[in-house]
Amino acid sequence: MSVDQRLLDILVCPESHAPLLYFAEEDFLFCQETKRKYPVRENIPIMLIEESELATEEEAARLLALAEERGIVPLA
Repeated sequence: MSVDQRLLDILVCPESHAPLLYFAEEDFLFCQETKRKYPVRENIPIMLIEESELATEEEAARLLALAEERGIVPLA
């Protein structure tokens, strides 16, 4: 099971309002602008800034490369 596509279609980063990348296998959404990772728990995105994790520059670059490799595109 995964996050409902209708929900994914409307989600944006609560901090920057930028589109998100959904890493379904790892259970998180990633904002390229803020470099924040928002967890997905039991198929529910946790879109609270205080619950997010800030990725380092290296981690953000790795995630963007992984997204390109997997064909993951911004949701909104």
